[in-house]
This record gives sequence, structure tokens and C-alpha cells, in this order.
Amino acid sequence: MGQACGHALLCRSQPPSSEIRGQQVFLRPEESSAPAPTSRQSAVPSEQLQDALLRLAAVVDARSLRAALQDSIRELLPSTECVCLYMLEGDSRLLSDDPPHELPPEGKIRSIVDQLKRCQCAGLPLPELPEKYRICLAAPLPAHKRALVIPILNQERHKAIAVLLVGCNPLSDQDELHLNTMEKHASVACIRVQAVQTSYQRPPLSPSPIQSHNALLHLNVSDQDYCELDRNILQLCGELFDLDAASLQLKVINYLQQQTQSQCCCLLLVSEDNHQLFCQVVGDKVLEEEISFPLMFGRFGQVVEKKKSISLQDISAEERRQLSSMLGCEISSMLCVPVASRATGQVVALACAFNKQGGQRHTEADEHAIQHCFCYTSTVLTSTLAFQKEQKLKVECQALLQVAKNLFTHLDDVSVLLQEIIVEARNLSDAEICSVFLLDRVSHELVAKVFDGGVVSDEEKEFRIPADQGIAGHVATTGQILNIKDAYSHPLFYRGVDDSTGFRTRNILCFPIKDENNEVIGVAELVNKMNGPWFNRFDEDLATAFSIYCGISIAHSLLYKRVHEAQFRSHLANEMMMYHMKVSEEEVSKLLVVGIEPVMEIHPCFAEFTYTPRSLPDDTTPMCILSMFEDMGFINTYKIDMHTLARFCLMVKKGYRDPPYHNWMHAFSVTHFCYLLYKNLGLSNYLEDIEILALFVSCMCHDLDHRGTNNSFQVASQSVLAALYSSEGSVMERHHFAQAIAILNTFGCNIFEKFSRKDYQRMLDLIRDIILATDLAHHLRIFKDLQKMADDGYNPKSRTHRSMLLCLLMTSCDLSDQTKGWKTTRKIAELIYKEFFSQGDLEKAMGNRPSEMMDREKAYIPELQISFMEHIAMPIYKLLSELFPGATELYERVAANREQWTKVSHKFTIRGLPSNNSLDFLDREYELLQSQGAFGSDDQCLNGCLEDAEGGRGQ
Repeated sequence: MGQACGHALLCRSQPPSSEIRGQQVFLRPEESSAPAPTSRQSAVPSEQLQDALLRLAAVVDARSLRAALQDSIRELLPSTECVCLYMLEGDSRLLSDDPPHELPPEGKIRSIVDQLKRCQCAGLPLPELPEKYRICLAAPLPAHKRALVIPILNQERHKAIAVLLVGCNPLSDQDELHLNTMEKHASVACIRVQAVQTSYQRPPLSPSPIQSHNALLHLNVSDQDYCELDRNILQLCGELFDLDAASLQLKVINYLQQQTQSQCCCLLLVSEDNHQLFCQVVGDKVLEEEISFPLMFGRFGQVVEKKKSISLQDISAEERRQLSSMLGCEISSMLCVPVASRATGQVVALACAFNKQGGQRHTEADEHAIQHCFCYTSTVLTSTLAFQKEQKLKVECQALLQVAKNLFTHLDDVSVLLQEIIVEARNLSDAEICSVFLLDRVSHELVAKVFDGGVVSDEEKEFRIPADQGIAGHVATTGQILNIKDAYSHPLFYRGVDDSTGFRTRNILCFPIKDENNEVIGVAELVNKMNGPWFNRFDEDLATAFSIYCGISIAHSLLYKRVHEAQFRSHLANEMMMYHMKVSEEEVSKLLVVGIEPVMEIHPCFAEFTYTPRSLPDDTTPMCILSMFEDMGFINTYKIDMHTLARFCLMVKKGYRDPPYHNWMHAFSVTHFCYLLYKNLGLSNYLEDIEILALFVSCMCHDLDHRGTNNSFQVASQSVLAALYSSEGSVMERHHFAQAIAILNTFGCNIFEKFSRKDYQRMLDLIRDIILATDLAHHLRIFKDLQKMADDGYNPKSRTHRSMLLCLLMTSCDLSDQTKGWKTTRKIAELIYKEFFSQGDLEKAMGNRPSEMMDREKAYIPELQISFMEHIAMPIYKLLSELFPGATELYERVAANREQWTKVSHKFTIRGLPSNNSLDFLDREYELLQSQGAFGSDDQCLNGCLEDAEGGRGQ
């Protein structure tokens, strides 16, 4: 921190090296044009602020105070138009002399003043203002003008001793900072002027306060001597404008040396916890490193406690020797006077004068001169010390932020992190040694593998101690910080290590390291304070703050390690999965050996809506996929490599598990229906080629790795998939897409490898959106938009329309089993409810209540099927028929199947599935009705279901 003050600029540097900590550098005026201040000197006040503070520091009477306050405001706020100043008279009257008037005891301005905070507003009530200031202060003010109410506070009395009304432009952040500083110095100046006025307002016939004081002390101090003291102290007060405590002490000590005619003076400052005395300045020297010693050192503790002065004759020879060592000279005389805070009455410092000139002893007059000095300067001294403490805290906070940055750059290695914690803790607290232990909850031990000298090698054994023994164990058990001023006198300290190593442990600060749940995860132990007799309260606060960063960084490092391990395990599992899914070159060659089979050779009705793809044997389906790719023109259009396409198809087939319904045969049926839409509805007139390809591939991949359970089950069971995707919704659909990408990324499976970068990205985006559309919740959300699109008319040039149409087509493909013959529809219902009931059983085992359609004891299948077809399936195909007239037969077939469910429902007298898990008995009713001509004849196109084919290629 640097601070320019009058005729000298004091720059205090605090480099990280402990050897030069606290070094002072004094610059002469001609050196003030030194290089620009560093980042740690960024708080240097502006020249305008320095001038304002100097002006306030020089005032000694009310008139000069008024002028100084008004000039300071105009200096700091160049846009100021007017300044009205009120000074406190008596207990509550606030008076102004320009023009002479009193601030109304009630009203808006008085209420703002009573809040004791600066206020910026758009104007003040006109009746409360004298006419002179109404133009620049009265409401309403223009948008670019503001009225300020600035109370100058006496913090001890908690009241305003002066008030400034200012008309100016809105304040900037810099203006706010300057006013904060100015207000503190204005407060000191007002208190000083009041004190001076009080000292001169004494009745002529009664003794003055100083005369009364002299009488009590039996001092022979004349009024002439007192006036001389007054002049000297006022001159000193005018020079006490420094924001640096050491610089201020230099001036006060120089004054004391002159007044007491002493060779050397110093101030012993009392620490906030009243446990230490520390000295920053001795004579005309600022110490490179402050000296501190216990408050109970000799008789000085009694001076603080009893508030009575002592001389050289009152201290022991040992104390005299130590003081001589501190001063660097022999002591022939001494006077130690307590300095009390005017706010609290507590002793905040001891003023010491040594070696009176001429070999004389210090007198009572010297004691009075010291007391008289601090009567006026103690407030400035304590305020400056408080300011310096705030600056020190600011620096320490910045250091802690840097510590946090350093710690969080080593999360990948716990040992390196612990080593960094040791280094940072030792530097922050000026400790000689630091140790860090982690708590092993399994063995209930504190473990240290990192020491001040480094990390132990793998061959060396880590150091372990019971978690409930010794100082570290006590802290780990209680979770409380422990500050031991004398280690050898503490019952928990074990001296054996010191005796064996020759090391001497003087004091210890041991603090817990906790995680975000406030659980102790480790302990840090600092040994031997280097620049003090022991660790103080400030060190405790610093350790507490530091431990928070340590706890978070250690917890995150351990979590980081677990995440890495989980990633490795996941990678290994993925490699193993891909190994078992791996398609051999032999399988690819076998598939392509006879070339691609034309679709008409698969079955004459293969491209008709009535064809049932489930009639095909499972091992022929990959060739059927290739045939459809060829027939739709994708292979030639996009130059897809045949081996890559064959490998991709085989990999996708292997990527499906074998639940009753959501298996590869379902994916193949959905993909075949996409082919039917292309062949029968002329999709090329509605969609771009790349969109049709994306729809076809999405149909193949839309249920990859389906586990036979839905999204709700994944979330309720807190599965791995839910952990990955539940925050985004559509858990299973996102997993299906991720599996599709994994297959595309597998070597030799990327069928889009020849796409441009732009087309490749678009293809992946289309596949993602289309697969996500298979979530029926998504379909229900967009159904109104789909209906509006059908009502308004489809626009193939609209990207939004094309996107919604892709979603509708995907959903219609996904439910396409409902458009087949009754036997297929019935068989599909059987497979679906097998899967549903299996999930319901799992939910019951988890202690949850499944929904009705998942509960084999409650589900009434005909009713559920009728409801599903009426509310989901039929509206979808109705909408499809409105957009594509050729899709009308699909809607009619779904409606016919719904009617058949109604006709057979009277035969369904059970809940769930029959004991044989088959609905074949419903076919007899259908066959009877069909023989009676109820449904017409569709034998030429209806292939039935898989078990009807008996391994053939259809009828």
C-alpha cells in the first residue's frame, strides 16, 4: 500500500518473502514520479482526495472547518452546484450560517439524517430548504442531477455532528469511495474542533480543566506553558493526515521526544485480544519486522490493567536488559504511560520515553505532556490502526483468493494438493512447520503422507496416528480449533519427538478441515509462530477461513479422483460392450456375398401398408435393411460404402437387448413402416432427402439398448441413466441417441463419413430431434401445433413445418403395429403387456405402487387398449390422413382394430394376462367373425406374426 502525504510519500511494501516483511521505504518529493504503482498499490488516493484530507487535517476552528468541508466537496465532486453545511449545536440542533437558519427538526431531510447514512435522491422537499438552495436541491431535479444528504458522524455517540446538502451529478463508484474516505476524516476534524472549542470555553473565575488537572497531579504548569502545549499539539494534529499507522507513529513519537527531551520514544500497541504488545516504530526508525512480546511481560501488563504509569525503577533487571536489546542502547531512565481509547476507555497502547537528556529522570511534567498529547491524538491513532487493520484484512483476503486459485489448480492429485496446502498455510501464518492429516474413517486414524519436506515415496510407509489421541486427535474429534501458546505445558503434547530430534516446539495452532457438510475430513497443525511469541486471534481467524478452502479443495480432489476412476471404469465397460457388439469381417462379408437383394424378391407385397414385417425371420432383417437403403436411393445419393453400411446395420441389430417388445424386431418394423411412408405417400414432395435419410436411420436406432422400462421407472429407481439425463427429460430417448452416436463413432461404422462438416452436423441434429420425438410426452406437447399445421396447410419451405412433420412421421412409425391386421395387433398387445407387467413387478419390489397398466393384478387389457387407440393412435393417423390422403387406409385399419377390441372385450373376464401369457383365445372370435364376412378377406397381403412364418419368407 502506498500513500502520498503532504511533503513526503510513504510507500509500504509487503513482499511475500518473510525476510523483508514490513520493510519501509521513504520517498522524497522529487521521487514521487516513480514508476506506476503495482496492483497492491492500486488503493492510492487521487490527488484531489489527498488535498481534501490535508485541508481537513489542518483545521482548528469552526470557521475553517466549514470552509474546508465545502471546499473538499467541490474538490472531490467537480459537478457540485451548491453545498449547504449544518453543524451540531447542543444535543440536536443543526445550524447553518449561510444563510443563518436551522434544519427543521422534522421532515424528510431530518429523517434521512437520523438514518446515519449517506443518501442520494432526485430532490429534497422545497419547504425544508432555504431559498438560496432550492434551485439545485428541491425536487423534482432533472434526470442528470442529484441531491446528496451527507451526515458526518460521531461513531462514539452514534449521531450526526454535521450535515452536508450537496447538489451535483449522480455519483460514480470512484466518487462513492472518495466520499467514504472524506467522511471519516471529516468526522475526526469535527471532533477535534469541538474538543478545541470546549477546552477554550472555560469561565474566567473558575479553574480551567487543565489547571484542575494540574492541581490533582500537583504539577506546576502555568497557563503560558499550557498555551505553548496547545500550539504545539495543534500543529501536530494538523500533520496527522497519514493513512499509514507507522508514519503517524513517527510524527507522534518525534513530538514526544521533543516535549519530554528524551533520546528515544516508542509506542507499544496492545493487540485486540489483549494478549500481546507489539512495536512497529522505535525512535525515528520503522522496524523491518514488528517486535511482539506477551502482554504479561514484566510490569507492562500491570500498566494496561491498572492504567497507571511506571518508571525505570519499577521494572526488573531482566526486563531492563530486554528493553535495552530492543532499543539497541543502554537505558538510564524510562517513563511508560498508558494511552486509553476515548471510545471504550480501554488501554490501546503504552507510550514509552527513554533516556532523558542530561542524565535526568523523567518528571511528572513529562507524564503530563504525554497525556496531553494523546488527549488529542489517541482517536486519530486508533482510527488509523483500524484502517490499517482493514487494509491488512484486504490484503489477506486477496491472499486467500490467490490461495484458493492455487489449491484448485491441483485437484487432480491429492498428494500435490496437500503439499500446496502446507506451503500456503505456512506462508499465511508465518509458521515454522506445517503438517496435514486426512481422516480415515474406516480405520479411525489420521493419515499423513505429505510432510513439510515433501511427499513420502511409495516404498516408505505413511504416518498414521489414532484419530482420538494427541492434539491433532483432539481437534479431529471435537472439530474445534486449538491454539496452544506453550506446547510443553499442555497435557496433550508429547515431548518425545522433540527430545529425540532436538527440535523445540514452542506453540501450536491446530485447526480442523471440514467438507461442505461440516464433517471433519482432516486436520492441519501449524508449529512455532516465527514473528511473534505465539499464534494470535488473527491467525485463528485466518486459519478458519483457510480451512474452508482446504476442505472444499480436498473434498473436490477426492471427488475428482472418484470421477476419474468412474470414467475409467465406464470406458472399460464401454470397450467391453463394444467388443461383444463388435461385428467381424466374416459377418460383413457373409451379408454382402450375394449382393443386395431387390425388395420385390423379399415379398411381392413388401412395399404395401398391409405387409407385416414381423413375418420375416430375424436373420434376414439386415439384408432387408440394405434392400430398403438401396431402393430409396440413399447408397448412390450419399455414396455410402457398402461394407460400412453392412457393419453399421449389424452393429445396430446387436445394440438391442431382448425385452418382450422393445427389441430389434420392433426397430425393424418401425424402419419398414418408414420405408412404406416413403414409397406410398411421396415424402420427397414434403421433405428434403437428408431429412428422409435422418428419419430412416432414426427409426433403426430409436430404441437402442432399451431395458424394457420407461422413463418414470428410470427416475424412480435413480438409475445411472436417470443420473445422466433426468435433468434434461426424456431419459431413455437421450440414451438411445447416445448409443446411436457411439455406434457411428465406432471404427468402420460411420455411414455419414463422406458428408461435409455442415451436413454431418445437421444429420446428427436431425437424428437427435427425431429420436427425442418418440417420447409420447413430447408428442402430446406439440399435438396442437401439428393440428394447426394441418388446418392451415403444410408448407414444405417452412423449416418449422418440416421439423414438426418429421416428429409426426416418427411417432406414426413407432406405433405402426396398430395399422396391421388384428392378429398382429393382438400379438403386439401381448408383448407390450408382458413388458409392462415385468416393470410393475420391479416397482412393487422397490416398494412403489405401479400405475394400473403396469400392474398385472389391476390392468384390464381391452379397456386399456381401447383407451390408447382412441386417445393416442387414432388421432395420430387421423392427422396423418389429413396431411396425406393416401394414409386414409391406415386410420381405417386402426379404427377397425379398435372396434375388434370392443367386440372381444366380453370374452376378457380377467385382469392382466392369462396364466399362459397368451391372448390367442381372442383370435377364435375374430376368425369366426371373419368367416361370416365381417372383415372381408385380406389373405393375400396379411402375413401374420412371427410365429406364423415358421422360418419362411412370408406366405
